[in-house]
Amino acid sequence: MWSIPETLSAAIMVTTMAAGLNVSTMSTAQAGCSDYPGPGVDWSECRKRNVVLSDTDFTDAKMTKIDIIGSDMRNAKFDKADFSRAQMTRANFDGSSAKEANFSKVESGRAVLTNMNLQNSNFEKSVMFRANFSGSDLSGSILFKSEFSRTLFSGVNLTNSDLSFSNLSRSDFRQSNMNGTNLETSWTYLTRFDGVDLSGVKNLTQNQVDIACGTADTKLPPGLNAPATWPCVADQNE
Repeated sequence: MWSIPETLSAAIMVTTMAAGLNVSTMSTAQAGCSDYPGPGVDWSECRKRNVVLSDTDFTDAKMTKIDIIGSDMRNAKFDKADFSRAQMTRANFDGSSAKEANFSKVESGRAVLTNMNLQNSNFEKSVMFRANFSGSDLSGSILFKSEFSRTLFSGVNLTNSDLSFSNLSRSDFRQSNMNGTNLETSWTYLTRFDGVDLSGVKNLTQNQVDIACGTADTKLPPGLNAPATWPCVADQNE
């Protein structure tokens, strides 16, 4: 049998080891909000508001629930990064690459995502009202069940993208490529399709056409007709 001193010594040793294990576990479980930016960095739930993060490689970075409101993210690389549930109002991503990135359930207003490579990215169930995607490549992307009211998609490549069940009211698709774009049940009230070739879109209905905006140059899928007068309003995105 152990003597009393030996018993106390063993108990102290076990407690010390357990405390050390808990400290180690806690330190590895937390996101590294103070870590330097770089590929694979884990900034989940971190606050990076109004900071300059441009010209940086964030490939495979973990940014879930990050707060980057007002931050400068221009000309950076975010391929396969996870921004799900991020707060990114007025963040500027101009010229960045975010191929196969996850932006699902983000909350944002007036974010700038211009001239980006967003091929095969995921914006499912996101809130992106008054965002600007002008000049970006969103081919193959998922934009399903999202809020895109008053958003600029002018000059955007939307080939084979999925905009079904999304709010596109008063958004601007002029000069965009929408071949293979799925518009099933999307809300197109005063959505601008001036001069856009819609002949290759999927699941567009006459009701959607009747409440949208177009011109004589707008091309519709077979079986659909332009309304007698397009219900267009000038400068609706201002």
